[in-house]
Order: sequence, then structure tokens, then C-alpha cells
Amino acid sequence: MAGSGFERAGRAVSGPVVVTGAAGFVGRALVERLRAEGREVRPVVRTESDGVREAIALGAIEQASPGQLAALMVGVAAVVHLAARVHAIRDAGDERAFRGANVDATKRVARAAVAAGVPRFVFASSVKVSGEASPPGRPFLPDDAPGPQDAYGRSKRDAEVAIFEACRGSTTIPIVLRIPLVIGPGARGNVARLVDAVASGRTLPFAAIDNRRSVVGLANLCDAIVAALDAVPAPAGVHFVADAAPVSTPSLVRSIAGALGRPTPLSYLPVALLKLGGWVIGRRGEIGRLAGSLEVDTSSFIAATGWRPAHTLDDELARVAAAYRR
Repeated sequence: MAGSGFERAGRAVSGPVVVTGAAGFVGRALVERLRAEGREVRPVVRTESDGVREAIALGAIEQASPGQLAALMVGVAAVVHLAARVHAIRDAGDERAFRGANVDATKRVARAAVAAGVPRFVFASSVKVSGEASPPGRPFLPDDAPGPQDAYGRSKRDAEVAIFEACRGSTTIPIVLRIPLVIGPGARGNVARLVDAVASGRTLPFAAIDNRRSVVGLANLCDAIVAALDAVPAPAGVHFVADAAPVSTPSLVRSIAGALGRPTPLSYLPVALLKLGGWVIGRRGEIGRLAGSLEVDTSSFIAATGWRPAHTLDDELARVAAAYRR
């Protein structure tokens, strides 16, 4: 496909693709992308009111019956497991909630896929499995020892382990993609807060920050998932996906401002004072992520699939700005 970011001679995956979490930010975009290519998709959502066409409503996957999961996998060529409880500050310490949604549910979906002989299982993991900050001057590598710092990161690490255990000795190939901050229309968290702040004209005290953070645009991430489905041989194991170059927080703010046609709302505050302020107002982790560096090495995935990010950050932010104006 022209502009997809990788070359392929054909489709390794020619049957139905199950996409869990199809009502989510990434899930909706991926289902749309796969359908645009003429692929058969089985989108899985929690409720019929999630608004995804021809979706299968399973409720909470960790509570779905074995029969429901078995029926879902009949004749399937691949599973893309996106469903997850995402990081939330208000319940960052709630290990039980994260374990149920991210570990138990993943284990059950993986086991059902293995039992049905599904050839590929693609799992959307998180860079937070590796840690909150990469070593100075060195990006995270897939074979680095995990270093999750919160309940969400630990649940994603344990979900990865569960997938490899479920697939061991079977014909199902596990493909784990550790994903950094995703930028695109509908993104939440820090991306949404930065867009809102720039659009409202608020001044952000980030001019002193000198960091490097890997991000991935939504279009590039969908391309990467398709590459994981189609590469021959399958890119088994753990890989990082990210845009071609990391960005600093100030440069990200400037790019957002440019996309929105707004002035750049940056002021200078020493990073030490910025972090102290974050600690005082109870947003230490959020400020730490905005000020710190977190880089990943995507070379293993590029070598295994031929994928390269075809879309620039400005491309993605133009789509973000257009959606914001709507």
C-alpha cells in the first residue's frame, strides 16, 4: 500500500482479524484501516452502545465465558488485543483492577486463540513495562530488563509473560508491541491536556525542559500493527514502535501551537522548580513525564518487518487540530 511505511508482497493474514478494544482510541482507527483494505474484521467491544459497526459485545473480557471466547476465534487468522484498563492517576495503585483487565483478560484471550490454532497474536503493550525514564543517552531496547513503576506498567509486564506462556509450544506466534505516547485525534491524557492548554492560550512553564521522548502517531501505529500481521516471517517477540525521531516537550508544544494556529505559550521556569511545583499540587508523576526523557529503539521491528514510520508528527497534529476544531 502506498504510504503505508513498509513494503509487502502479500498478506500473511488472509482470514478474519479479531480486534479487542475496538471502541477505543486506537481500536477504532485500526478497525477503520483494516476495513478500508478490504479485510474481514471482528471488532470486540464491551457494549452494543459503543457505536462500532458489526461489533461483538462481550462485556468485560475477564468475565466472558469460555464458550464466547471460543466462538470468537473460529476461523480467525490473527488477534490484535488492544482491550485494556489504561493508566489513570486516580487509581494508579489499584493493582487488582489493573490485573483483572490487563492480565487475566489477556491470558484468557491468548489461551482461546491458542486453543483455536490462531496463527498470530498481536498484543499492544506499553513502554511503561520498561520504565518511566530511559538511561541517559541510550534508548530502551526490547531485551532490557523490565522496570515498571506503577500498577499499570506491572500489569502490562505480567500480561506479556502470560501471552508467551500461553503460546509456548503452540502454533500461535506472539508479537508484543511496546508503545510510547500515542498522538492522534481522540488521544487523552497529556496529549489532550496540552492541546486544551494551547488552544485556550494558557502559558506553559516548559521552555527550560531539554528532554527526548519517543512518541508514535496514530497512523504510524496502525501501519505498524498491519506490518505485524503481514510480515513474513512473523516478527515474534517484543518490539518497540515509535515515530522516526523523539521530541522534546517544548518542541511538542510548539508543534501543537502551529497546528492550531495559536501563539506558542511557553515561559521559562527552572526544571527543579517545575518538579517541586508538581510535587506540591500532587502531580509529580505527570510533571516528571513531561520533563524527563524516554526513548525507545525500534530497530528490531524495522528489521523484522520492513516497517518505517511514513507520517510525520506535523501530519498527525494537523489531524488532531482538525478534530479539535470540530
